[in-house]
Order: sequence, then C-alpha cells, then structure tokens
Amino acid sequence: MEIVLNAAGGLALFLLAMVMMTEGLKTFVGRGLKTFLQKWTSNPLRGVISGALVTALVQSSSAVTVATIGFVNAGVLTLKQALGIIFGSNVGTTMTAWLVSLVGFGLKIEALAMPILAFGVAFRFMAPQKKFQALGEALTGFGLFFLGLAVLKDAFSGVAETFGTSILISGDASGAFMFIAVGFAATVLTQSSSAAIALILMAASESIIGVNAAAAAIIGANVGTTSTAIFASINATPNAKRVAAGHVAFNLITGIVALALLPGILVITQYAGHWFGVHGSTVPFLALFHTIFNVLGIVVLFPFISRLSNYLERLFKTEEEDISRPQYLDKTVASTPAMAVSALWQELTRMNDYACATVSSALSGVKVTPHTIKRKSEAVFSLGEVITEFITTVHMEAMSREVAEELPSIIRTARYLEEASRLAPESAALVLEIKTIKKYELKKLLDDFITSTGEAVVLFSKKEKEEDHHDKAVIAMDKFQSAYQAVKAELLKAATSKALSQEKTDELLDILSHMRRMTEQMSKADKMLHKVHIEYRCISTRGGK
Repeated sequence: MEIVLNAAGGLALFLLAMVMMTEGLKTFVGRGLKTFLQKWTSNPLRGVISGALVTALVQSSSAVTVATIGFVNAGVLTLKQALGIIFGSNVGTTMTAWLVSLVGFGLKIEALAMPILAFGVAFRFMAPQKKFQALGEALTGFGLFFLGLAVLKDAFSGVAETFGTSILISGDASGAFMFIAVGFAATVLTQSSSAAIALILMAASESIIGVNAAAAAIIGANVGTTSTAIFASINATPNAKRVAAGHVAFNLITGIVALALLPGILVITQYAGHWFGVHGSTVPFLALFHTIFNVLGIVVLFPFISRLSNYLERLFKTEEEDISRPQYLDKTVASTPAMAVSALWQELTRMNDYACATVSSALSGVKVTPHTIKRKSEAVFSLGEVITEFITTVHMEAMSREVAEELPSIIRTARYLEEASRLAPESAALVLEIKTIKKYELKKLLDDFITSTGEAVVLFSKKEKEEDHHDKAVIAMDKFQSAYQAVKAELLKAATSKALSQEKTDELLDILSHMRRMTEQMSKADKMLHKVHIEYRCISTRGGK
C-alpha cells in the first residue's frame, strides 16, 4: 500500500510540475508564441520545425495543440500551417522522455531539484513584473518535475524489490496490444502523455516491464495524447474539430506504422543508440525510440499534408461557416475598383440579411439559446472582418475619386453590422428573462419592446428598399425608442417599489441598453444600404468611367 501511495504522490507531483512549467512558460512567452508561429510557419516544413521547438520549450503538446486551434480560429494560421505545427509537436513532446532519461538517471535528482525550487520560488515572489513571476513559476515546476521523478523512481524500485523484476517482461505480439492499451489508458487518465511515458520509463528502468513491452506502451501513450484534442473540440468550432481530426489522424497512422514496423524500428534504434552512445541504457534507448518513430510518422505523412488539409476543409461544415465566407469577393474583382465596390456592397447586403435573421431568430425565442445566437453572430462578425480586410487588397492606383469615396462608407456600414451582431445574443437573453418576470405591467412593456424591435428588424431586412423606405424606417425607430423609454421607466419604478431586486434591475437595464445600441446600429446600416440602393447605379456608372 505504501508503494502505491508513493507512486500516486510522485505522479501527482509530476503532473503538478508539468502544469506549472507549461502555464508559467506560456505566460512568460506571452504574445511571442503567436508572433513566432505566425512568422515561422510560412510553409509546412517550417511549421513542423516550429511545432517541435515550441513544444520542447513549453513541455506540453496538448497546450501547443489547444493554442494552435485558437490561432486557426482567429485566422492567424491556416489549417495547413496548423497541421505542420501538430506534426512537429509530436517530436517536441519527446523532450520529456529525454529529460527523464538524461537527468532523472544521470544525476542525483534531489541535489538538482532543491536549488531550482528555491530559485524558482524566490523569483516567483520577488520578481517585479508578472512576466518574470511566470518564469519563476516555470522554474518551480521544473524543480517539482525532478522531485516527482525521484519519488516515482523510489516507488518503482520498491515494486521491483517486493515483486521481483519479471512481472511484465512479456513483449510478444499478443502482449504488445495489451501494453499499447495500457499506455493509451494511462495518457487518457492523466491527460498527459509526458506523465504516462515517465511512468513507462520508470517501470522499464527497474525491469518491471521489458523493452519491447515499454516500446509498445509508448506507442499507446502517443496515440492517447489525442484525447486532449478530442475533448477540446467537443462543441467547438469547425476549425477546432479539423485540427483535432488532423491530430488524431497523424498519431493514429504513426502508431499503426510504428506497431507494424516495431521490430525494425527497435533494430534501427539499436544502431542509432550505438551512434549516440546510449546503447545498453534502457531509458535513453526508449527515449530515442520515441523520437525515431515520431520522426518516421512525419516522413510518412508530410508529403500528404496538403491533401489532408484539403480533405479536412470539407469536413464539419456548418451554417455559421457558410455565413462567414464571402460570396461576392475574390481576387479577380479586387483588380477592378468599380467592380470591387459593387461586390462589397452586395456582400454588405448579404451580411445585413444574416444580421437581421440572427436578431429575428433571437427575438422569436423558438428553439434558440444565447449560445446558438452567439455562434451565428460571431459568423456575421467574421464576415465583416473579411469585408474590411478585402478593402486593403483593392487596387488603389486605378481608382477614381468617386469610387474611393465609397470605401469609408463601406467600412462604416460593416462596423455597424459587426457591432449589431456582437450584441445580438442580448436579444435571446431578454426573451428568456421575460419568462421569469411576474409583474404584469412590466412583462407587457417588455413584450412591446421586443415586438417593436422585431418590426424594425423586419423592415431593415427587406432587400428591395422602396422609395418610402426611409419614412417607414423613421416611424419604426420612433416606435422602438418610445417602447424603450416606457420599459426603462417601468423598470426603474419596479426597482424603487422593491418589486424587482436591484441586481435584476441592473441586469435588465444592461440588456435593454445593449439591444437599443444593436437596433440603432442596424438602423444606421440600413440607411447606408438604402442610399446605395437608390443612388448606386449612377455612382457605379461614374466610377467605371
């Protein structure tokens, strides 16, 4: 029992150390990680190298994978760049095995751990800047890493002394699958392939398991690390799911190839071990094996990275992603300013349609939640960013003054719709809040406010703007503003009479304020689009001269 508790404590220390090292280094590096990956992943090969280096630094392929997913979602990285980083991170994560083998068994661990711990804690509490405090946290984690190794080493030594050194030496074909399962399960349970591999190396160092069995378990641990990406992609964006699928594909195919060629890879590792001077030492040998089969995976799959990227792009399609992709903008129209401006207004009309549809859906309260509306509003917002970015590609040198004067209006309209879409989830939140209101007069005024908002949005969504559209829009906005002032006054009255708590009142006032701004922004966008509908034919004719 004591051995089990010591092993559990050592594993806990090891996991804590990995978290502190990863989080500390991520904070210390800060935005530098984003800048580094953006600049140094211009092609897949550089992406592989960058992924390996960054993972070796932060000591967590899972952290790098999650960060990469975030950068893809933000448009900082393409899916192909992300796949290169994911491939490289599998090589970078083998650094943990090298640390365990070269430091954990080559030095007196406690003698190394204590000074690092003392220095790291001192740095954590005495450094004047948060950035350097994070570095102190990383160093503290580094010290705990070695302490955890020391406890694990002692625990496995106790196992060997108590039960002997021939418990699980089997490494035949049938046993290989069992050890793959053990390695996989250990990684899934600890959510750290580094911790699982450290356990495997410790067991192998005490001859509790044989080299072949340990190699199979390492393959299983390598495949098991995909669980983090899979868990992170649940209910996530399509890009997150694609990156996770790429991660799974790489690790799974690499694992299958490594298992199929296991005897050959072990022979290659033996020859390479003689070359690097690690022959005869079990733990360095297994660390080298871990590196070799991950490099083999890159060699096998790297030529297919473009095909894999193209295939993944076709997966996990969603309505939101279709919304965020422009239909009228491409490189061909960017070369002709008059055509580009026409296409931009068409794209803005499409963006307006989706913004109005999103708000109308939220106001209906039928089978929608603020989370659902938030996804759609983010898609509309992304389309606005694409429109704004496209403007920078239009050939300015061939642009007439009339056309050039249109661009600020286009940007302004896009901003109006972006802001309106950002606030759209508040509409769904208000519909849900109304259901909890018991005061009849307040509930009626809130319903009237929702109705007036919906009527204005329906008017804004009309593609064909009639000549009297402006007058109708003014009337709709006047009705909306009156409903807003009425419900606001009733809310304040309810608060003073204690019919509503101050907290609930403040919450409802905030939602109303956001909805008012949302509707006003949509009204401004509608005015711009109405003006274009009436005048654009003449403007575009002059612009094309």
